[in-house]
Amino acid sequence: MQKSNSILKRTPIKLLHIVISVVIIAILPIILLIRIFERIIKKDIMVFNKNKERGLIGTFIHDKWLGETYTAQNNRVFVYFLMPSFGSFLLFVAFPFLQGFYYSLTDWTGLNTGDENFVGFDNYISILKDYRFAYSFYRTLIYAIFNIGLINIVAFSLAMLVTQNLKFKNIYRAGFFMPNLIGGLVLGYIWKFIFDKVLFSLGGIFDPSLLIGGETAFISLLIVVTWQYAGYIMMIYIAAIQNIPQDLIEASEIDGANSIQKLRNITLPLVAQAFTVAMFLTLVTAFKQFDTVVSLTQGGPSTQLPQWIGSIYNTTLLPIVKSTDLISMNIYNEAFVNYNMGIGQAKAILFFVVLLSIALIQVYYNKKKEVEL
Repeated sequence: MQKSNSILKRTPIKLLHIVISVVIIAILPIILLIRIFERIIKKDIMVFNKNKERGLIGTFIHDKWLGETYTAQNNRVFVYFLMPSFGSFLLFVAFPFLQGFYYSLTDWTGLNTGDENFVGFDNYISILKDYRFAYSFYRTLIYAIFNIGLINIVAFSLAMLVTQNLKFKNIYRAGFFMPNLIGGLVLGYIWKFIFDKVLFSLGGIFDPSLLIGGETAFISLLIVVTWQYAGYIMMIYIAAIQNIPQDLIEASEIDGANSIQKLRNITLPLVAQAFTVAMFLTLVTAFKQFDTVVSLTQGGPSTQLPQWIGSIYNTTLLPIVKSTDLISMNIYNEAFVNYNMGIGQAKAILFFVVLLSIALIQVYYNKKKEVEL
């Protein structure tokens, strides 16, 4: 009971210290400029009297931030080094995000900048009634599941291959990694030529082009992105596999373990951290896929809205939708084609919240699996 009371008494003081620290961090750039000015004029402007009695707040400020104690100097140096990156984060990430959230609550079209009207959460309500956005989210979810699985399976298989005692294995690694160096737009146009011209000329299953059908275009997109990104993820797995102690491999071979047993009991548990990183990267990439879609399929071809989605939105006649219109493509078209910037921004905010939630769940689950393995 006494311990809990002491904690309660200390809580307001800790909160006060946090508030003071935040204020001081905010004004430290100004203090730094004053210190520089002091060096120039060779005169002290900010001087702390060491013999002066200070109260609780004054002692904290002197000992932790503005004095000449080791802790104060260390804290100031830490903030000074943090200022460039943190300032950039505030300027290019935090402030635009907050501004974007504000625009998501308005009827901004991009043409009425400065005259937009505050509409509250009407944009978010309209999104929930938009069957095209629901379809895009559904297709993105299906795409992400297959994309994550394919990339990690192919990447891990390639990593296992090029970590064997193969001749020219470094050349193989470079060759598998090279597609990742090609930009998504360029890559989409290259593979569009391959699907529409090269493979089409072979006939058979490639006639008509795979990009004409809704499902075949979806599969084609998976093939292209897997070909591009598998080499990059392969490098992560290579680094993890090479860190496996060879003593364990040799001991397992002496005990008579076969390849599958070594993979299951040694390799997979020891590369679990690499799986967490690779899964996170492929998850984010899959949900944010945009450039390759633009150049390869332009979101098409057209197909009919699935019956189960139509029943949710009470649509008697099933409308036409685009089969590869992933969520990032849908947001772009809403904002820059339809000039509904406010609704497009609201979709982007929802997309951010959903992606953040899924990514946190994925990392938590994989970290838990690391411990179990």
